[in-house]
Amino acid sequence: MASTALLSAPPAAAQAASVPAPKQRVATVHLAAVPLRAAKGPAQTLLSAAYSVGVWQLQHFVVIIRPDPSQSQVVAFDFQPQDPENFYALLAVLTQKHMPGVVLRRSLRRLPNTRCWFIGFADSDDAVDEADRFSKSWSTELIVGEHDCRHFANGYNILTTSEFSLRNWLLRQNLCAECQGLVECLTGERHVLSYLQTISH
Repeated sequence: MASTALLSAPPAAAQAASVPAPKQRVATVHLAAVPLRAAKGPAQTLLSAAYSVGVWQLQHFVVIIRPDPSQSQVVAFDFQPQDPENFYALLAVLTQKHMPGVVLRRSLRRLPNTRCWFIGFADSDDAVDEADRFSKSWSTELIVGEHDCRHFANGYNILTTSEFSLRNWLLRQNLCAECQGLVECLTGERHVLSYLQTISH
């Protein structure tokens, strides 16, 4: 009888195999600050100098996904003017006027060496696909200080009346489902730029 009972019991290996392995969040999400681009000449020189000394408001922010931590390749997403080196783009920046923007998706060989912060792990099984969907839903009407690279990465803090009005307009137009940034969409982390600005000084 003992041998019959032993044979009828499932092997330990089979029992272990029947238990689903816990999901592992593999992709990591990073935020990088890079120099702003402008028309070549004094404007570009000024922006490069501002980046060198760490002027926070004169930096361009890029969300970077590393799909596989064992590989160095990453995918970068950012929101910028369609032609940042155009003189009229500079005028629009100075006067805070609307200008056409574009969400860029680029493959990079590695993470930047400087001013690149690890934010967290992506909640989605396919973070790059999630970022692609987010990018397609993002309004590309760019207004510096109100709807720019910071909002794309960080979401809306609703600090000013103009931001509050723009957020409501975006919601009414179904251009921004919750007005969250890409970082929050991927990781759940909110308003990371405020924290990074604090620890970067």
